Amino acid sequence: MKLPRPQTAGSAGADLRAAVEAEAPVTIEPAAYAMIPTGLALAIPTGWEGQLRPRSGLAARHGVTLLNSPGTIDSDYRGEVMVLLINHGSEPFAVRRGVRIAQLVLARVALADTTLRFEEVSSLNETQRGAGGFGSTGVG
Repeated sequence: MKLPRPQTAGSAGADLRAAVEAEAPVTIEPAAYAMIPTGLALAIPTGWEGQLRPRSGLAARHGVTLLNSPGTIDSDYRGEVMVLLINHGSEPFAVRRGVRIAQLVLARVALADTTLRFEEVSSLNETQRGAGGFGSTGVG
């Protein structure tokens, strides 16, 4: 199995490949999802995270993307990297060994302080945006 690597000099991430058995591809029916192994375990440095992101070609050609996007791989996780694919397309999609199924982007993160505690309050301080949510800052 090939190790992940950026495909071009300008790539933000590296493609991950399916590590399903060669003689047993995984077929994902329309509207279904499956956990796909990559055969990789990582030691991501503290202060970094691995972000699993969809591959645009799979989404555009087959309607296949990540169910939890972006997926996070914490720096203290040492298990196998699994990719949760969902088929939004109209045809079954066969995941074969070695096919590129997701992108892995390594990014710096501010670590959660384990002493952080949430507090219930009756009101919040005012901001210019206020409670404006989805689309509240305009389109163009």
